Amino acid sequence: MFLTAPPVDERRARLAAAHLYAITADQEPERVAAVAGACLRGGADLLQLRHKTLSRGALLVLAQRLREATAAAGALFIVNDHLDIALLADADGVHLGDDDLSVAEARRLAAPGFLVGASASNPDAARFAVTAGADYLGTGPAFATPIKAAKPVIGPAGVAAVQQAVGIPVFGIGGVTPENVHELVAAGIRRACLIRGLFEAKDPESAARRVKAVLAS
Repeated sequence: MFLTAPPVDERRARLAAAHLYAITADQEPERVAAVAGACLRGGADLLQLRHKTLSRGALLVLAQRLREATAAAGALFIVNDHLDIALLADADGVHLGDDDLSVAEARRLAAPGFLVGASASNPDAARFAVTAGADYLGTGPAFATPIKAAKPVIGPAGVAAVQQAVGIPVFGIGGVTPENVHELVAAGIRRACLIRGLFEAKDPESAARRVKAVLAS
């Protein structure tokens, strides 16, 4: 049975209370779905479908599958880059990068209450995103990561500077693992995004549970 997204107010309440944000890796759809399920069982509060190699049709099918999983788990579902896929899959929101549709345009096109996330690596960019209508930010790289190898690492202190500059949730992203997440917490950051730290873990459910415990402690 297809399960729909939660009401607007509930979305925002879940976002405000969130700690662990799982982001999918460029793996086969069956692997993505299996690891995503493990992350949700481990306590992920948000799940983002980020896949750079699937066709748009396959991406939509996977998005619909993950929508059902997140709805059943009581987690928010976000689609990276593609507003149309997010809307068709009844996702809770979309995450937009520097080369995607603007936050302001997404806000204009989507229904009220639809969540729009943005990336910001410094306080000025963060404040601009908030002015445009962003609901939350992904900020980093917090640690070195091959996914964003060209971007300078801002470290936990850089993530903390962005968090202090805005009044919306800020998630540290980039190279975050169960082994280093405590460094974010020490800097006052209790929200984090993980990709490889979960999707390349031997036991993704256990890894998610460990990270969530540190962030929520």
